Order: sequence, then C-alpha cells, then structure tokens
Amino acid sequence: MEILACPVCKGELELSVGEENEQEIVTGSLYCRRCDVSYPIVDTIPNLLPPDQR
Repeated sequence: MEILACPVCKGELELSVGEENEQEIVTGSLYCRRCDVSYPIVDTIPNLLPPDQR
C-alpha cells in the first residue's frame, strides 16, 4: 500500500477489503478522496487505469 498512489493525482489511496485470504486481498477497492474515484480489486489484481481509460 505504501507504494501505490492514485494514477490521476498521485494522491493517497484508501483500501477497502471485500474478501481476503491468508496472503493477499482477493476483492475490494482502492479509493482516492481527492479525485473521488474508486479503483476495483478483482481476483487479487487492482485495476489502476484512470476512469476515462477503463
């Protein structure tokens, strides 16, 4: 989490966990307060594409 940043404004991302196992987060989201954008985490992979490129 310390190395992740919003791809649009480089702001801090807040983690919301939906499901996790012993080693990693399976589903959830990363939220940027500055941009008011949520980036989904699906099957352990965060989708950090800016909203206009999804």
